Amino acid sequence: MSLLRLCALPKCLSGRILLERSVRRVSNADRCHYFLTHRNNVERRISEPPWTSQRRHVSALIPKKEDGKKRVWEQSQLLDVLEARIQQLQSDIVLDVQHAKVQFVKATKSGRGASSGKSHKKCSGERTEVPTVGQTISKGGGQTGKGGGKDASASKSRWMEKLSQEKKTKTKKLKQKLGIENKPVKSRKGKLMLPGTSQKNILTKAGKKTASTSKKSKTLKNQEPTVAAAPVAAATVLIRKAKRKGKASKEPAPELSEAEARDQELAELERKAEAKAQEMAEVEKLERKLNQWAMSASPKLVQDNSEDGVYRDVQTSVQCYLEACVFCGDIDRAHHLLLTHHRMISRRNLLNIGLYNIMMRVWAKKGSLNQIGRMFILVEEAGLKPNLSSYCAALECMGRTPNCSPKVINRVLRQMKEDGLRVEELFSLCVFRQDERDMVLRAINTVEPDFQPSINTVLHTCSSPLVKDFYTERADAKYPKLAFNLEELRERFSRQLSMEQASTITIHSVEAMKPVTPHMAKMRDLLAEKRIVWHKALVGALRESKMILASSTPKAVRLSLYPYLCLLDQKDYVDIMIQSLSNLPPSGESLHILAKELGNRVHNKFCIRMKSHNQMVEKLSHIYNEYAELLAKDSQEFDVLPRERWWKLEAEHSSGPSLLGDKTQWPHTVVVELGTYLVDLMVKHMKVNSDILNPAYDRKFIPVLYHMYTFRSNKQVGFIKPHPILTQMQQDAMETTLTFDSYVMPMLCPPVPWTSAKFGAYLLTPTKMMRTVVGANQHEILLEKCHDADLHAVLDSLNQLGNAAWRINQPLLDIIISIFNDKGSEKLDVPPPNSEAPKIPRYNQQDSATYSLAEKAHLKREVVKAKKKCSEMHSLRMDALYKLSIANHMRDEVFWFPHNMDFRGRTYPCPPYFNHLGSDVTRAVLVFAEGKPLGPGGLDWLKIHLVNLTGLKKRSSLAGRLEYANTIMDDILDSADNPLNGKKWWQNADEPWQALACCMEIANAVRSPDPTHFISHFPVHQDGSCNGLQHYAALGRDVIGATSVNLIPCEVPQDVYSGVAQQVEEFRARDSEKGLKIAQVLEGFISRKVVKQTVMTVVYGVTRYGGRLQIEKRLKEIDDFPKEYVWDASHYLVQQVFSSLKEMFTGTREIQDWLTESARLIAKSGNTVEWVTPLGLPIIQPYHRTRTQMLKCTIQDLSLQITHDSKQKPDTVKQKNAFPPNFIHSLDSTHMMLTALYCYSAGLTFVSVHDCFWTHALTVDTMNKVCREQFVALHSQPILQELSNFLLQKYCSGRSSEVKNKTFLEYRRMLLLLAKVPQTGDFDLQRVKESTYFFS
Repeated sequence: MSLLRLCALPKCLSGRILLERSVRRVSNADRCHYFLTHRNNVERRISEPPWTSQRRHVSALIPKKEDGKKRVWEQSQLLDVLEARIQQLQSDIVLDVQHAKVQFVKATKSGRGASSGKSHKKCSGERTEVPTVGQTISKGGGQTGKGGGKDASASKSRWMEKLSQEKKTKTKKLKQKLGIENKPVKSRKGKLMLPGTSQKNILTKAGKKTASTSKKSKTLKNQEPTVAAAPVAAATVLIRKAKRKGKASKEPAPELSEAEARDQELAELERKAEAKAQEMAEVEKLERKLNQWAMSASPKLVQDNSEDGVYRDVQTSVQCYLEACVFCGDIDRAHHLLLTHHRMISRRNLLNIGLYNIMMRVWAKKGSLNQIGRMFILVEEAGLKPNLSSYCAALECMGRTPNCSPKVINRVLRQMKEDGLRVEELFSLCVFRQDERDMVLRAINTVEPDFQPSINTVLHTCSSPLVKDFYTERADAKYPKLAFNLEELRERFSRQLSMEQASTITIHSVEAMKPVTPHMAKMRDLLAEKRIVWHKALVGALRESKMILASSTPKAVRLSLYPYLCLLDQKDYVDIMIQSLSNLPPSGESLHILAKELGNRVHNKFCIRMKSHNQMVEKLSHIYNEYAELLAKDSQEFDVLPRERWWKLEAEHSSGPSLLGDKTQWPHTVVVELGTYLVDLMVKHMKVNSDILNPAYDRKFIPVLYHMYTFRSNKQVGFIKPHPILTQMQQDAMETTLTFDSYVMPMLCPPVPWTSAKFGAYLLTPTKMMRTVVGANQHEILLEKCHDADLHAVLDSLNQLGNAAWRINQPLLDIIISIFNDKGSEKLDVPPPNSEAPKIPRYNQQDSATYSLAEKAHLKREVVKAKKKCSEMHSLRMDALYKLSIANHMRDEVFWFPHNMDFRGRTYPCPPYFNHLGSDVTRAVLVFAEGKPLGPGGLDWLKIHLVNLTGLKKRSSLAGRLEYANTIMDDILDSADNPLNGKKWWQNADEPWQALACCMEIANAVRSPDPTHFISHFPVHQDGSCNGLQHYAALGRDVIGATSVNLIPCEVPQDVYSGVAQQVEEFRARDSEKGLKIAQVLEGFISRKVVKQTVMTVVYGVTRYGGRLQIEKRLKEIDDFPKEYVWDASHYLVQQVFSSLKEMFTGTREIQDWLTESARLIAKSGNTVEWVTPLGLPIIQPYHRTRTQMLKCTIQDLSLQITHDSKQKPDTVKQKNAFPPNFIHSLDSTHMMLTALYCYSAGLTFVSVHDCFWTHALTVDTMNKVCREQFVALHSQPILQELSNFLLQKYCSGRSSEVKNKTFLEYRRMLLLLAKVPQTGDFDLQRVKESTYFFS
C-alpha cells in the first residue's frame, strides 16, 4: 500500500507544478487573500528538498477523515484530465490582472500577452511571453523550452526535468485522445482560433480598458470576479465533470460537436468563475464593513466573553475558603494559606488581587499598618497591581490608626493618582461593610478636610427605541398604588424580615384537619423523642469531627472543610440535617442531590448571617420604610419607577455598609463536598432500636439511613435510603407540621426592586436575577460587562411583575382540601394518598423453583412497575401537600411573588412550589388582591374566559363563545352552587378547577344588584395563538404563516393545530388509497389533540424522535386505538406533521435553518452562541462538552458531569439545536416585558405565564391594545439584520490574518452565511393591531 502511495507522488507533484504556473501568470494577485495563501503554499512546497515533499505528500495520502480520503482519491484518479485541461485553457489565454473586471478578447497568434510570475513588479501595460503547451516554467518564472535559456536549464534538478518530460508525454496523449491537437476550430463569431483559445482579457484597473477590449463577452455581463476564480473554478468544473462520468455512461447523452463541447465547458468555467468572483468580492466587502465597525464599535462586542480567566475556578475556591476563615475568626489559617500559595511559584500564578485584598481588609480592621505594607509588597512580588479595594483597605487602616501621619495618607493618595484611580471612585465602586466607609472618609479628611463624596443623582435611561416613550413621556402615566397604607406596609416588612432572619418557617399541614387517632399520637410522640436523641448524637459527632479536622495537618494547598463547618452554630447544622430527614422520600434520594440540598441550605443561612454581621439590616430597614411611600395608598403621588426610587434612596443613605454585598458564590464542588460530609454524619450516627415497632424482634442499634448503590440510565449512582422502620413511623404519625426554607414562601411585603443584576427580590435571602445551571458563570460575566442603563427595561419589567399582589380563593381551596383528604381524584388532578398505591408483589424464595423463567421475569417486571408507580404517587402527593399547605397558611394574607428569569429572558416566580405558573389547582386558588369593578364589558369577558377554559369552542368567534356561555348559564350556576353534588358540568372542562372558580365568580356577579359595579378579583387570561409560530411569521413577513396563527384579522380564529391535523388527514387519505396499511389503521384517529404538542414544539426545535414520542403518548391515551400499531403510527404521523408544517410555513423553515446553520458554524469555530435581545439583555448558550470531575468524599467518590465549563469546547449539536428555540423564547419574553411596562404605565394589574397574559376583566381591552401595539413595535425593528450584524461583529471581526488563512474556508463560509439574512415576505405588520384572535 505504501508503494502505491509513493507511486502516486509524481502525479501530485506535477499537478502542483501546473497550479504554480497558473499562479505565476497573475499580476497583483495579492488583492485576493485566498489566492495569495494558495500560491505561497505551492511555492514553499516546491522549493523544499525532495524528501520533504515526499514526506508531506505521503502523509497527505493517508487522511484521517472520510472527506479527505475521498478528495485525495478523486485527485489521484482525475489528475491527468486536470493537467491536460488546465494547460489547454491556459496555453493561449491572455491574463493581465490588476483589479476585478473581466473581458474576453482574441489572443495574439504568437501566444504572447500573459504576464509572468514576476509581473506584479512590472507596469500594468507590460506584457511578457506566455509559454506554449510544450514549454515549462522555471522556478524563477522565465520560459524554458527547446531553445530556452541555459541558466534556467542549469538551475533545474534532474528529477524536475524528468517530471517535466513525463508531463509533456501525458499531455500529448491526452490531447490526441480528446482530438484537439493541431485542429483549428471555429469560434462563435465564425473566426478561426487556435485550440483552447478563448476571448479573455482582464482589465488593469476598474473602469480602464485597453485597445483590445472594445467588445465585451456576452457570458460575463459586466460581472467583477476576482483573480483567484479562474484556475480554481476550472479545477472544480473538471473534477465535477469527471465525477459525473460514471453517470453519463449509463444514460445516453445527446452528441455534441467537439467545438460545442469545448464552448460548453468554457461557458461553465466562466459561470463558476463569476460565482466565485462574486463570492470573494462579497467577502472583501464584508471585511471592509467589519473593519469600519471595529474602529467605531464598543470593545465589548469584539472580545471573547467565554473565558474570563484560566484559573477562575481555583481562584473562586481559594477566595471562598479565605472568606470563610475570616468570618469564623481563624485569621492565622487564612494568612498561612495565602502565604503558602504565594511562596510556591507554581501556585502564585493562581492568585489575583482580590485574594490579597481579603487579608488587607482583615489587617485594616485591626489597624495594623505594618501588615498592610507587607501585603502591598507581596502584591508587587506577585506582579499584580493594587486596585481600588487595595487602597480602600489601606486608607481604612489609616483611619483607624490614631495620629496617623498625613504624609503616609498623601503618599497613598498620590500612588492612587499615578495608577489612574480617583478618590471619588472609592465611594462609588467599592463595597463597604460595617463602618469601613466612615473610616476611609476620616483618613481622607485628615489631609483634605473639605472633601465629601459626591452623590450621583443622574438617572440614565435605557437606550432601546422600544422603551423610549415609556421613560420619557410620563405626563400621562398612572403608576398603580397598593391597597395598603404606609403603616401596614412597614408592619409587613418587619414580619418578612423576621421570617428571613430565621431562614426557616414551620407551617401546619392540611392533613392536620384529619382526626387524630391514638396510634397517630403515639407515633408522633415517638418521632419527637427520637429526634431529640438524634439531635444530641449529631451535635456530639459534629464537635468531634471538627476537632479532628482542626488538629490535622493536611497538605499546604489542600482546602479542608473545617472553615465551612465553623460558619454557623452546631445547632444550625444539625437542624438542617434533621429537616432533610423529614423531607426524604421512602424510595430514597441520590447522594448528589441530597448533598447539594444540604450544602445550599448551609450557604443560604451563612449569607443571611453575614448580612446581619455587616450591619446591613438596619440600613435596609430605613431605606425600605421610605420606599414604601411610593406604593402606599395614603402617600403622595410619585412620577418615578420603583427601581429609580430605591436607587435615589440608597444614594441619599450612602453612609454605613453597602446593601450590595461582595461575597463570592460558593463553587458547586464546595457545596456538594460539604453536603456529603453532613450526610456521612447522618448515616453513621442516626440510629434506632430494631424492636421499636415490633418487640418480637431482637434489640440492636440499626442505622436510620443506608448508603447503597443503584443504577440510573446505566450509571451507578450512590443512594441514601431510609430504613423501613423510619418510613413506617413517619407514615403512621401523619405529622401536622411542615418545615420549609423561608424563600419557599411567598413574600409578605412587596419585593425589593431589582436595581442591578445582583440586588433585588428578597430582603436577605441571596437571589440571582438570572437563574442558570449550577456552577455556570458565563451569564454573570456578561451581565457584569453590561452598562447599567442597558438592563433598566428588563429590571423594571421584573419589578412590575413582582409588585402584583395576590390572595387566596378560600371557598375553592376548601373544596380542594376536602377532596385531597378524602382519597383524592385523578380526574381532577388531586393525587390520592399513598394508601391507594398498588401493593408490591412479593413471593418467597423457597417457592422460586416452582416458577418458570418467563414467570420469574414477569414477576420482576411487575415489581419494578409497582415500585415506580408508588414512587410517582408519593412524589405527586407530596407536591400537592406542599402547595395546598402553603396556600392554606396564606389563606388570610396578601402576598407577593418576586420574579427572576432564566438565561433566555423568560420570567419565573422565585418561590418554587406555590405560584401562578403551577398546575390547574394552584392557578385556581390564586386571585388578585386588588379588586376592580367589572364595568360594561367585564361580565362578557368572564363568560368568554370560562368557555376558553372548557376548550369546547376554540374555532368559534368571541360572539359565538359568549352566546354559548349564555345558553349554559344553568350549568354554570349549578356548578357554583353544588360543585360536588350537582350536575358537575365543570369537571369536564380542560382546566376544571379554574373553570369552577370562574363559575363562582360569574354567579356572584350576576346575582349582585348591578354586575357592572361588582368588584372582581378574578384574573382573565389572553393566550397567544401558537406564539412561537407567530414570532416566526412576523420575522419572515410570511402571509400564509401569519394567516394560520391569527396575525391577520379573520371572522373566526384560525387554529393552526386543526389546520395541520386536516393536512395530515389529507396525506393519510391519499396513502390509504394507495394501500398503505398504517394509513388505513389511522382512519378516524387523527385529531387536533394528537398533533398539537408536536406542532407547538416544532418551532422550539423538537426533533422527529421527540415528536414521535409525543404522538405516541397521545395515541396511547386513545382507548380504541390498537396498541400494536402505536409505534408504526407515531413514526408515520410525525413525518406527515413535519411535511405539513414545511408546506404551511416556508418562511419559518428558512429562518430556522439560517439560525441553526449559523449556530453550527459558530460552535465549530470554537465559540458559544451569544446575542442581545431588542431590550438589551445579553444571552449566551452555556452548552459545552461534558467534563467529568471526580470529587473525593468521605462516604463515596462522586463523579460530577460538568456541561457548562467555558474552558471546554462548545457542544456543537446542542448549540445548533438550541439556538432557534432559545432565540424565539428571547423574543417572546421581550414582547411580554414590553407589554408589562406599558401596562404598568397605564395603571393595569398585569402578570404573565410566558405567552399567556392575565389582567382584570375591566382592563382586558386595554391590555389587548397594548399587547398588539408592542408586538408590532418589536417586529418593526430589523431584528434579523441586527442579529446578523451582532454575530458578524462578534465572531468575524478582530481576527488576525493568520487565523483567517488557516481556516479561511470555514471563515468565509461563516462570514457569508451570517451576512445572508433570510428574505422576507410582504405581510403588513400593522394588520396585527386589528386581529381579534392574535391573543384571545
